[in-house]
Amino acid sequence: MTPEPAPAQYGTVVPMRGTPGVDSTPPQDLEAEQAIVGAMMLAPEVITEVSAVMDPADHYRPAHETIHLAILGLHAQGMPVDPITLGHHLDQVGDLNRVGGRAYLHTLVQTVPTTAHAAHYAEIVHGLARRRRSIEAGTRIVQAGMAPDATEEDLREALALGTETLPGVWADPIPLNHQPKLPTFPTHVLPSWVREFVDAVAEETQTPPDLAGALALAVLATAAGGRVIVQLRGRWREPTNLFVVVALPPGNRKSAVFSAMTAPLRIAEKLLVSQASGRIAEAEVTAKMAREAADKAAAQAAKADGPERDGLTAEAIALAQAADSLEVPVSPRLLADDSTPETVTTLMSEQGGRLSVMSAEGGIFDIIAGRYSGTPNMEVFLKGHAGDWLRVDRRTRAENIEAPALTMGLAVQPDVLEDIGKNRGFDGRGLLARFLYALPESLVGYRKADPDPVPDHVAERYERTVTALTLALADWTDPAVLRLTPEAEQALGAYDQRIEPQLRARGGRLGHVTKWASKLVGATARIAGLLHLGQHLEEGYTRPISEATMNAAIEVGEYFTQHALTVFDLMGADATLSRARSLLAVLEDNGWQSVTRRDLFAKLSRSEFPTVADLEPAAALLEEHGYLRSETPPRTGKRGRPPAPRYLIHPHVREPKA
Repeated sequence: MTPEPAPAQYGTVVPMRGTPGVDSTPPQDLEAEQAIVGAMMLAPEVITEVSAVMDPADHYRPAHETIHLAILGLHAQGMPVDPITLGHHLDQVGDLNRVGGRAYLHTLVQTVPTTAHAAHYAEIVHGLARRRRSIEAGTRIVQAGMAPDATEEDLREALALGTETLPGVWADPIPLNHQPKLPTFPTHVLPSWVREFVDAVAEETQTPPDLAGALALAVLATAAGGRVIVQLRGRWREPTNLFVVVALPPGNRKSAVFSAMTAPLRIAEKLLVSQASGRIAEAEVTAKMAREAADKAAAQAAKADGPERDGLTAEAIALAQAADSLEVPVSPRLLADDSTPETVTTLMSEQGGRLSVMSAEGGIFDIIAGRYSGTPNMEVFLKGHAGDWLRVDRRTRAENIEAPALTMGLAVQPDVLEDIGKNRGFDGRGLLARFLYALPESLVGYRKADPDPVPDHVAERYERTVTALTLALADWTDPAVLRLTPEAEQALGAYDQRIEPQLRARGGRLGHVTKWASKLVGATARIAGLLHLGQHLEEGYTRPISEATMNAAIEVGEYFTQHALTVFDLMGADATLSRARSLLAVLEDNGWQSVTRRDLFAKLSRSEFPTVADLEPAAALLEEHGYLRSETPPRTGKRGRPPAPRYLIHPHVREPKA
């Protein structure tokens, strides 16, 4: 094997002298270490298995720890892991030569006997690491005790360091409901006229910028939905309508922000109504006169006899057909709020397929679930998001929408998300997977008493621009097609490739929210189209989307991804987390100090843990949070399968609950 520089992590520990038969070399198995990192490069699916057994710090050679950490970092980003990509990454961060160069990475792959045993190799390395830590702890204590000039403080420090290192000492577990700090909405990616208003509204209302920022995307989607689509590749096209929901507790001034962000849409709707009123009145009079003429001709034909009757009948029929062909335009509508699915369908049909449901409350979810009808009806919302053809045939009405474009912008309380997560129909039909979620941190208790108001010129520019953009696109019948520059197409393709491995059910970061995450790339393309239109107000439909705009959209997509993971956790979508909580409850009830996997599995509900394979991810999660440790007993012989691991239980779990 290619030689590697000797480790230095135990260089300061003086071996115990005068102990016959004791080897001064710390316990280690370099072949097992090499096989682990090599297997992780060959088969990314074993990364999760290895991570459940050992920590990168368990490696004896620092080079292997560095390589292990780099593999985990690339895997977490959804990047491919192999000697080439890993070597490139290590070279970029300045660690390539320190770990032995590119040749050593290829050597690691060649030394793997089989990737199927990677977890067992990890158990070996983890066990040896525990032994080294015990030796190091004992050596520190011995050194301090034998040093003639050691003070009482030195002895206490040595004992403290020793107990920290000993494998039997437990740190406080991390609560399962602990959530990492979520990112703030990246307002810097928005067009300048939107960004200035979003930041100013957040300052004036003392609310997180996420609220105004996410709603700004819904406002742009209302203006462009049904009028602009993004051409990706082949037959893959994405419309520019979005479903956005922001969740904040009561008292966070959601209504004030919602009103400020959507006010220009209401202004635009009034202007559209005003502009159409003359045409509607003229069409109504014309239709009325045509109907009266047809009725009069029909009456005359009914009174006539002989040949004259035939001529008058033909004339009446022609007039009736002409009257029926006249259409009276409906009054323009952009916005809806407290509307049933049937009403939304009718409005979309009347408005050429375009509509936006904007609300500062979450009542629309109750309506979809059947508050009024008693039966859930989400067809229009599912197809309205995707742009799929929608035909409704009822006894009282028949409606046909070729390319529906429904936008939704909602500001709700977090409890609403918990409640809809309990509705199996929402998740089963994929409604929840269509929303972009924002769960910002409340500023209540930290708000300024005298914030800066929104500058007049900033508010006027936002209102004027949203209104103008909405009116400019309102009369489009055939949607404008936005294309990508080659660089933008490459950026989106790389993002797609990065996301794809994360969708895997086994070990994928997004594996438990696949329905949502599988739509992420398409949603990112929609966001790119909206950002593009906002940046190029006059000629956006004549120029392609740039790489910079696509990268900005990807940043927004990553923001929504982080928030969606937390929201779906709130909804109980993460089966592993749910099972981990159930597993923890069983451990608390039984009070074990340690337990075998078989005995533990026997105590679990088969409806939640049908197989041992369902137990292992939950146990791994509890181990990550410090509630238990996996320990493999030493072999009693050279043949046969290795002993099954036991779980050591944190003392806090065994304590009786008050």
